[in-house]
Amino acid sequence: MKFLLIFDFDHTVIDENSDTWIMKCAPEKNLPNELKDTYEKGKWNEYMGRVFKYLGDKGIREYEMKRTMTEIPFTEGMIELITFVGKNKDIFDCIIISDSNTVFIDWILGTAKVRDVFDEVFTNPAAFNDHGYLTVEGVHVHRCDKCPKNLCKRKVLVEFIDKQLQKGMKYAKIIYLGDGENDFCPITSLKKNDVAMPRKGYFLHKLISQLPQDASLEPSVVVWSSASEILSYLKLLIKNDS
Repeated sequence: MKFLLIFDFDHTVIDENSDTWIMKCAPEKNLPNELKDTYEKGKWNEYMGRVFKYLGDKGIREYEMKRTMTEIPFTEGMIELITFVGKNKDIFDCIIISDSNTVFIDWILGTAKVRDVFDEVFTNPAAFNDHGYLTVEGVHVHRCDKCPKNLCKRKVLVEFIDKQLQKGMKYAKIIYLGDGENDFCPITSLKKNDVAMPRKGYFLHKLISQLPQDASLEPSVVVWSSASEILSYLKLLIKNDS
């Protein structure tokens, strides 16, 4: 049986937020306050649609956006971790579940030559339209009141595991790497043998730390600061499993 690794993207695979990083393309590397003020909680995707329209209106084109996005830094040790997973695909399946978008993730992973390591990427579909403007859609429709309306990561994860089960793939252990508020919902679907790995000091870590004792999570919790710590954990996991 294989292990399943689930990666968040922003502040997990990369050490920044891809949606806020793209704003470096804006005039004076900033957005006007009247645009910023249109954001409503839980509706980030719609807000980013307006940001992309603004960038398009200002004449920012695909090549400029790609150049900016491919300068984004990976989290410390992350390329080594992904490379290790890629060399051990007989042991690991790995997917990304992210509230970024397909264009940004493909650019960033493609430039680093690690896109092929990931079996699937679940994120907001994005594309450039006939006018050269980047457009973005939501991942799916869901009924979870804890998640932004364009994406419930738990729904994605549960559906992926069910699909794999139908193919005869049952995972020995599921390991979830994340940092943010929207990573809490999916880790509540993990079982006793699984592992939730929140990034130290980030929102997910704080949420888990503040849980009352009677509401503790089923999976074990392993906190990380750099991807080299995750790599050490995986190497130990393989050693103990062999």
